Amino acid sequence: MWIWLAVAIAAEVAGTVSLKLADGFSRPVPSIVVVVVYLLAFYSLSQALTRGLPVGVAYGIWAATGVAAIAIIGTLFLGETLTWVQVGGIGLVIAGVLALELGGAHGG
Repeated sequence: MWIWLAVAIAAEVAGTVSLKLADGFSRPVPSIVVVVVYLLAFYSLSQALTRGLPVGVAYGIWAATGVAAIAIIGTLFLGETLTWVQVGGIGLVIAGVLALELGGAHGG
């Protein structure tokens, strides 16, 4: 199930980067990539859920990892900036996902 979640995250990140490169769906190749990899992302997420990953945990990890990855990719490769406040916000999102995971594992 974790492999499926990793594929879902990678595909979602690829789709989001492609969405930026698609320039409002005016560029055909990145636009096609957006559709294909988002379909792969949702299919993979559904497979992780089918195999027993709780939806709150799966979606939290998917979203937090995607946010962090896109922020880093945007900064390193797309000429975007990342402020310390934004870095702190990403940290809070990740902390929230950890709280979901740890609470689910031990909270009952």
